[in-house]
Amino acid sequence: MNREISVFAPATVSNVACGFDVMGFAVNEPGDIATVRQIDEPGVFLINVSGDDGRLPREPSKNTAGIAVIEFLKRINAPGGIEIELHKKMPLGSGLGSSAASAVAAVFAANILFDKPLSRNELLPLVLEAEKAACGTAHADNAAPALLGGFILIRSYNPLDTISLAVPDELICTILHPALEIRTEYARKILSDKIFLKDAVTQWGNIGGLVAGLLKKDYELIGRSLQDVIAEPLRAKLIPGFSEIKKAAMSAGALGCSISGSGPAIFALSKSKSTANNVGQSMKDACEKKGINSSIYISEINNEGPRVISQKE
Repeated sequence: MNREISVFAPATVSNVACGFDVMGFAVNEPGDIATVRQIDEPGVFLINVSGDDGRLPREPSKNTAGIAVIEFLKRINAPGGIEIELHKKMPLGSGLGSSAASAVAAVFAANILFDKPLSRNELLPLVLEAEKAACGTAHADNAAPALLGGFILIRSYNPLDTISLAVPDELICTILHPALEIRTEYARKILSDKIFLKDAVTQWGNIGGLVAGLLKKDYELIGRSLQDVIAEPLRAKLIPGFSEIKKAAMSAGALGCSISGSGPAIFALSKSKSTANNVGQSMKDACEKKGINSSIYISEINNEGPRVISQKE
């Protein structure tokens, strides 16, 4: 019997308000599952994709799960090939790193099948190749936390330098996912190529404040720093009722609230699970007042990243 392994890779919140393209963290749910098996025939074969209503490419070279594994096999000069079954357990165009989760699940599984020739950090550039194909930009703020787990700061892209940040245990994330879809490519196109220096200074200060707040376990500082003056004002226009949803989250006790990635998902951070639950209900109520159905996910920061859920030798 050919070896087979199934891996779950988590959704991620990227940007985290002030950290456009340089911050992200993993949550416990939702996520994607890739079942990967070794075969004698060279190449990568995407034999099944479920949960996407037939919308994702079935050609491995155009699907993020397939691209990451193709790059992996090239990197290790592997004999034989790989079959992939991709099970989408999270919505497309959600702002929760759907494309990254697929790539991470598949390449993490393939690496285990070949007895882990690469570290997680060595797998990251392969996932970024898949992200580049998916949305035109090799950004790591979803890919890095999905693969490495935890809360990640991308200090540099050239060379790639990621930093894992310690996070207070009591910090809980609430995610509202409205029944909408926003394509990442479009959400990036509406952003300005230039920003005012005063906005850049504000954003830099908030990034530093958020890092310091996490390390010092200073919840008030975390809350003060969750401010985005660059992307949120433009992207909020794509999400009906965003200002009302954000106001509801803050009134319910959230430390801060902003758009996850390019949206439409909206995240809030809270100091306790009970507060996070109240925040979630308030956000959902505000969303429904706009006539939009939504889903709520509540999770601590997921420090594990991808995990094996089944394995056959």
